[in-house]
Amino acid sequence: MDVNVKEITGIWDSGYSLDKHIVSSTYIGENQWGHAQFDTTRTDVGEAVFLLKYRSDFSQCKEIAQSISDNIITQLPHISFIVAMPPSKIRPKQPVQEIASELAKIIGKPSISGLLIKSQSTPQMKDIASREERIAILIDAFEIDKEVVKETLPERGYNVLIVDDLYDTGTSLEAATQTLRECDKIGQIFVATATRKK
Repeated sequence: MDVNVKEITGIWDSGYSLDKHIVSSTYIGENQWGHAQFDTTRTDVGEAVFLLKYRSDFSQCKEIAQSISDNIITQLPHISFIVAMPPSKIRPKQPVQEIASELAKIIGKPSISGLLIKSQSTPQMKDIASREERIAILIDAFEIDKEVVKETLPERGYNVLIVDDLYDTGTSLEAATQTLRECDKIGQIFVATATRKK
């Protein structure tokens, strides 16, 4: 898998994205139902994420996780455990959670599911103009499960890696980072995404 790793900056301690999601997308007209159609060229990892999320091809998880291991983990300090970004859409099997689980196996670290949860639904972020307002809404929606903390984090100073599929504006990752910083057991927070918008 060819990638073009780029650092992504935010309130986290360090973060990287494997590659852009889309190389080009050209409008080619409407289909018989009046929906816009596009001729889209994706990067290798962009295609893998597309197949995973929209074609339910979970065989892509291993390759995406391996690429994160090869190209991002090597650039980060010590990681204690991985958390998947909480999903915005309910699915029988969550793509980002599956990537996080595969990555955990590859690097030999635990993936702790349920530590960071989305406890309430949020409106479409594209409908909210202000970045600050988007982050505030998301912070209210995220919470740390104190029972999971009690069961899995007996000490202090754990460095956590948040895994997500797509980096766009960064508001969700910033909200997740702020929420995780409320846990006194967590030290540094890192971010790794499969793709990015730009």
